[in-house]
This record gives sequence, structure tokens and C-alpha cells, in this order.
Amino acid sequence: MSITDILSPSDIAAALRDCQAPDSFSPKKFFQISGMSKKSSSQLKEIFRILDNDQSGFIEEDELKYFLQRFECGARVLTSSETKTLLAAADHDGDGKIGAEGINLFIDT
Repeated sequence: MSITDILSPSDIAAALRDCQAPDSFSPKKFFQISGMSKKSSSQLKEIFRILDNDQSGFIEEDELKYFLQRFECGARVLTSSETKTLLAAADHDGDGKIGAEGINLFIDT
């Protein structure tokens, strides 16, 4: 399965355009523009599986810096501060990695 099986390519492109400049990435805004914030829990778990590059069941800081590239291979790498912000926003147990449930923090309620 591909991320574009779940998210619209045009929404992904719009989300990536919004954060092209270094240090302009906002996790909440990216999830909203890309359409991720409107997806079901099961769809988000599938997106998480795609984003979990090493299939460890967690997304670690090293994987997070390449977060945008999982949506489009030519996308930029997140800066160190953006990576730490994304990790802090979704790592609710403080273990330095994001589990599948962490992605649910960005769902609109």
C-alpha cells in the first residue's frame, strides 16, 4: 500500500508546499493540510506503518528527520528543531520514539 492510497496526492503536495522553507514545518498544520487529521484511526495506523521505515513498530528521531520524504521522495529533510518538535508533540510517554497511538494526537476532534 502507498500513502497516496490513503491521502490525496494534491493534498500531500499542498502540505509539502506549505512547509518548504526550513523551520516552517508545523505537525498540526501538516496533518490538517494533508488530510491526515480527517482520517480514521485504522487509516492513521496504516499511514504510521508506511512512515515506520524500519518496521520496528516505532518512529524514532532518526526516521523523523526524513518524515516529509516519506510523502514525496524529493521533499526536504526536517531540521533538528522541527524533528524535536514533531517528536515532542507525539511522544506522550517520553521514551524518545513515537508509537502508532502517537499519530492519533493529530486527529481533529
